[in-house]
Amino acid sequence: MQGSIWDLRLIFNTTGYLHMIVKNKWKISGLLLLCAAGLWFSSLLSSCGKASISNPKGLNIKYEVLNLSPDVFPVNLYIKFLVVNNSPFTFSVNPGYFFVTALDTPYLIRTAVTSGGPVLISRHDILKSGAAYSLFITGNVANNSLTSIFTVDTASLPALGRGKIRFVNASPTGVSGIDVYANGTKAFGNIVYPKFSDYMELPNGYYDFQLNTSGSGAILQTLKNVQIQDGRLYTLYSYGYTNRTDSAAFNAALITNR
Repeated sequence: MQGSIWDLRLIFNTTGYLHMIVKNKWKISGLLLLCAAGLWFSSLLSSCGKASISNPKGLNIKYEVLNLSPDVFPVNLYIKFLVVNNSPFTFSVNPGYFFVTALDTPYLIRTAVTSGGPVLISRHDILKSGAAYSLFITGNVANNSLTSIFTVDTASLPALGRGKIRFVNASPTGVSGIDVYANGTKAFGNIVYPKFSDYMELPNGYYDFQLNTSGSGAILQTLKNVQIQDGRLYTLYSYGYTNRTDSAAFNAALITNR
């Protein structure tokens, strides 16, 4: 009888111990499963966030808007009737490239001063994945001359030890043409408003770019010590008015396209 009681106690204790082990194993397994699920979900959110910021929908299309009109005031870019820029594009400020979210046109430029304002510029350009583009807004609202210049900012790579540069004449008073000299040698001749040149190669180094009125020695602007680097693409552009002396006076600037 005593042996039977001890046998029962042993069985009961062993069963309880086994039940406790199984229960603990289930708790540990559940915690591990929850941790793994949490890590997977966090990773998924992280990867989604990065994709939407750096390369929306896999398009990999870079776009930039340069507001070079002194009286258009800040503007926004609309795609599919939604604003796609983080902050308005203001006169003469180049915010750099951003990734666009769709190939669908039109691309609409509207004033940022009032919500739902009139369309100032409408573009129906054909864009391609993996390319870069610039939209130069120029002209004057007051005299109804507001317009835009659209450029494709991708090209074949320059030869080793060389870079490429082109010139965009976005100055409304440059209708008679602008000549551009690189360290005293003419690089671009008679580029009239609102036109632009093809890319041309220059050896690596530092350059003084001088912008003259075509066919005369009148110097409009000089950019000094501009570095041209190996394998890079650049756009030199003019804007503003030769007959003004305020913030809308004639000027020039450089973009690194690649």
